[in-house]
This record gives sequence, C-alpha cells and structure tokens, in this order.
Amino acid sequence: MYRHIKHIMDFISALIALLLLSPIFLIISIVLLFSNKGKPFFVQKRPGKNGQIFSIIKFKTMNDKKDATGNLLPDYQRITSFGNFIREKSLDEIPQLLNVLKGDMSIVGPRPLLVSYLPLYSEEEAKRHLVKPGITGWAQVNGRNAISWKQKFEYDVWYVNHIGFWTDLKILFKTVGKVFNSEGVSASEEVTMELFTGTKD
Repeated sequence: MYRHIKHIMDFISALIALLLLSPIFLIISIVLLFSNKGKPFFVQKRPGKNGQIFSIIKFKTMNDKKDATGNLLPDYQRITSFGNFIREKSLDEIPQLLNVLKGDMSIVGPRPLLVSYLPLYSEEEAKRHLVKPGITGWAQVNGRNAISWKQKFEYDVWYVNHIGFWTDLKILFKTVGKVFNSEGVSASEEVTMELFTGTKD
C-alpha cells in the first residue's frame, strides 16, 4: 500500500520543503552564480528506477580548473571553500527536490550513482534500482562514505526489501541528526570514495 502512495507523499513533501527553503535556495544560487562564473548548478546523468537515465541537479560546489593538458583537476582539488561549506551542511542537495517534483527521485531511497556503474553491479546489487533513488537513504544514515561499496549496496538492497512508512520516517529523523552534526555527510561518493569497479566474480 505504501509503495503506491509514496510518490504522492514525496511530491507534497518536496513542494513544502522547497517553499520553506526557497530563501536559502535563492541565496546559495546567487553566491554560486558569481563564484562559479554563472554556473550555480551541477547537472549530470544518473540512473533512476529500473536504470532509466535522468538528469540530477545539485548546487555546483567545484570549480572547472584544469591541468596543463586540459583535463579537469581531481575533485578534491576543485572544491571551493563555499562549496565545501554547503557540502558539510548537505545544502548542495536542495535542488534535488526539483527531481522529486519531476518524479525522477524520491525523498528516501538508494542514492543515484554514476551511469558507468550500471554494468558493474551483481544481480543482487542491481536490485537497488527496483525503487526510485533518493536524496537520502539507509546507507547514508549508516556510514555513507565511511563504509565500503559492498556494505553500501547491502544497505541499499535492505531498504528495497523493507521499504515502508516507518522505515522512511526513521531514515529522515536519522538524516536530520547527521546533518546537524555534520556526521558522515561532508562530501559525495565521487569525492571521498574510490570509483566502484565491480564486485562480480
């Protein structure tokens, strides 16, 4: 039953959150507009439910500096001071509320990772794509970047098998606590974790 009304609850929750956070959204957008030379947002293709590709939107927290050969510098070298601040407070995730309104994402669910990871998942790990990806999830409140990819995917699949109202509520409460404590939410997987190379035998 909950699975059928979850998208309605997501839409209403995202709309209310976006309205409440609109002043913060506007301020961050303006600051990044100037600090990132007219590019306040970061948009990237990510796999959603059933592997369907969508464009995720986040606040742009890194500059576009390149090395002598024209390649972008490593992520950790491109994070700006303001970008690092909004990452620590998870404010860079706010624009994803637009993804929730569009129906690409849910408030709670496995985090959407890179498209290049799709062929690398085992059959069990691929179950993480049986539900919509989320802004926060079970893996994020249980270690996020401090755990291995294997553990992260185990948490993702656990969520898929135990999805429910009280599970989502528990994750949301845990997320709020971790955000306020800046615990385990200082950077995205692309910055603090090694690239996933697959776990298939």
